Amino acid sequence: MTKIEGKKRIVIKVGTSTLTHQTGKTNIARMAKLVSVLSDLKNAGNEIVLVSSGAVGIGAAKLGFSKKPESTRGLQASAAVGQCELMFLYDKLFSEYGVVVSQLLFTADTLENSLEKGHLIDTFNQLFEYDALPIVNENDSVYVEELINGDNDCLSANVAKLINADLLILLTDTHGLYDSNPAHNENAKLISKVDEITNEIFEIAGGASEKGTGGFLTKIKAAQIATDSGIPVIIMNGEKPTSIYKVLEGESIGTYFSAKVK
Repeated sequence: MTKIEGKKRIVIKVGTSTLTHQTGKTNIARMAKLVSVLSDLKNAGNEIVLVSSGAVGIGAAKLGFSKKPESTRGLQASAAVGQCELMFLYDKLFSEYGVVVSQLLFTADTLENSLEKGHLIDTFNQLFEYDALPIVNENDSVYVEELINGDNDCLSANVAKLINADLLILLTDTHGLYDSNPAHNENAKLISKVDEITNEIFEIAGGASEKGTGGFLTKIKAAQIATDSGIPVIIMNGEKPTSIYKVLEGESIGTYFSAKVK
């Protein structure tokens, strides 16, 4: 991977497993570090969009559940509670660095409606002009299909496509795409670069993380959406948010998906 030169528009997606402990409660230290890195990148002149999962998991923990509810209504209610807590934490943490945050909740239907899509693009552009940082999530309390399938990965890719981003970074609980499941094969090797997303890539991807709802397959689908639109993608471990600096310096971290030439 080459160094990311100049001021760029970057979409960063963070999953539930990165934002929470094994207990299901918020990993405040990691969240704070992520916020500090994104604030610093923004101070350097980059335009940052954060697509954040975590509402259901954080909401369930706040409601006192030991695990996420199994019923759809329970998931919807947890999302409603958790989204408040999630944005409260982001607003509090980003405000320490003088960064104004905004919340955008929408569904896949919004992107399929030309009028609503146009309004959404206008909102993003105006927020950039106001120097605010957009924080995006699915509207999980009203859009059940996405709530169940857990597809914030593809949402982040569609957001990147919508705003003509220069880079999409997916933070997850693994180091990237392996040639086999590292949980079952100690000799599994990390694939550092994918120039073309083939059927073989889809075949070796899979397996949902314990706390998130989207497996690696959704990340490959997201990578395909973005790279087909000329946007490179990096899937990397979100355990150390400061690794984002290394990525932008051109260091090989995680799995890099090359953008198709338009």
